[in-house]
Amino acid sequence: MTLSASVADVLADHVTMELECIDRMYLNLYQPRLMFPGGVVGFFRGHRGQPFASSALMDPISKDFVAGIHGFIKANHLDLVQFKAGERKDDIAQSYLAHHDGSEGILFVGRAQERNTVFRTEKRLNPATGSTYPWIVTGSAMVNNFYFYGFDDDFGPFFIKFGTYFPYTGKACINGHHWAQRQATKAGIAFTALDNGFLDCDDPVALQRICDRLGPVHIDRFVRKWLRILPHPFTPADRRAGYRYDISVLQAEFSLTQVLDRPVAGRVFFEEVIRDNLDIGRPDRVALTFGRRVDRRTPGRFRTRVITQGVTPSLHVDYKHTKIKQYHKLDAALRTETTVNDSRDFGIGRRLCNLPALREVGFKANRRLLDVERATAHPALGEAAFTQLNDPVVVDSQRAAALRFGVPRTHALLQAFLLFALQPNGFANRDLRRHLGALLGISPDSLTQGKMSYELRRARLHGIIARYPHTNRYHLTSFGLRAAIHYTLLYNRLLRPTMADIAGGPPPPIPTALRHDLDRLETTVETLIQRAHLAA
Repeated sequence: MTLSASVADVLADHVTMELECIDRMYLNLYQPRLMFPGGVVGFFRGHRGQPFASSALMDPISKDFVAGIHGFIKANHLDLVQFKAGERKDDIAQSYLAHHDGSEGILFVGRAQERNTVFRTEKRLNPATGSTYPWIVTGSAMVNNFYFYGFDDDFGPFFIKFGTYFPYTGKACINGHHWAQRQATKAGIAFTALDNGFLDCDDPVALQRICDRLGPVHIDRFVRKWLRILPHPFTPADRRAGYRYDISVLQAEFSLTQVLDRPVAGRVFFEEVIRDNLDIGRPDRVALTFGRRVDRRTPGRFRTRVITQGVTPSLHVDYKHTKIKQYHKLDAALRTETTVNDSRDFGIGRRLCNLPALREVGFKANRRLLDVERATAHPALGEAAFTQLNDPVVVDSQRAAALRFGVPRTHALLQAFLLFALQPNGFANRDLRRHLGALLGISPDSLTQGKMSYELRRARLHGIIARYPHTNRYHLTSFGLRAAIHYTLLYNRLLRPTMADIAGGPPPPIPTALRHDLDRLETTVETLIQRAHLAA
């Protein structure tokens, strides 16, 4: 077996199995009607019939809830673990899971003091009467949070935690790979686990179908089941009145795992990626990976980091609150993982029902990052493809001028396309105009609608871009991505820098190897010519 020479080689020749799956999800459990002071007033006055709303009315609910938790712990003979500052809760959970028999139930309960959003009462003065009255305001406080670590028949290991102060918001943590493992076992599909993922499988196609099934319905069913089992701060009457927990996505990880045939393939992959893609976190390039427009007003850090643990590197790309991590998982698989920490980074709502839209963004970001890396490290074009761009074309009686290499307008157009290569919704005429004008060094206003339509039509007929059906939006094709990267790298990194050496003139401050070799060649040729004249 030959050693892989590039990212493209690794992905094409050394991947034995690949799987897209939702990985860890961190869910927010909240009462939509109790997220603002007016809703709290409505709960106590409108629903419970109290003459006023005050934090004094919250205290009995909190005490009953905490008493119910302790009663649950005692009735089920569970350990109550006091989490210490800096202690990894997952390590404690793993120690309990190591001795677990696989049956469904709560393994232990943990307690930790954490800062929560709470409601409190402050006194306000009535300017007309001079009397004081209570007023509900939002604040924060350090309160006890109880973690219920358990094992679910469908989802495997999980935890659900609740704050012990009104409005008793909660969080749940599940893992899509664990869910897929449980479903594969039930379906009789044999597999070898790779931590919480898969190293190999008897039926990869069926396994991918299982992973694709996981959606809001399964997660909602899981949460509702355990809300019925665990102690609940709100009474049945409260829940019948509509005070029920809703679910939103606080954090979601979307992973693509590509199992490699041997560890050295993973090391070669990262050597090539790190060499050619350290600038992928820059604002102009991160727009490609996440498919979003980035300008000076876009908040957040845009960076690429290479973090080495031992001798194993990992690549990290940031965009606003969202991150992509690419690493060599247990020296056996390439894991590309997009973590969405705020769905509004992509104009998507946070409620659980938006998970299908989120997964499309996450999985596309993974694939697009790999496409950029593959094309950057292996951008070779054949003669036929080169001719396809450099000659005029006729498609269905429509003629388009050539996209000739070395012409500034061609290179500016292809570089502008790269800025939109990974946008989920593509780009429109006006989006392209702004960037093309900047790359050409002219005002975008000087690029008329007709000129832009001409450029779009030319690129479309050459196969660089394609139009989304029934819209005026376009996307870069796979061929277009490779062609644009190849043209850009060849022109910017090879042709322009080396032409300064070829052109002659005064030597640069620091002579290059090429200039030195060309000078030697010129001297040698002149010497040979002189000798030839002498011999004659």
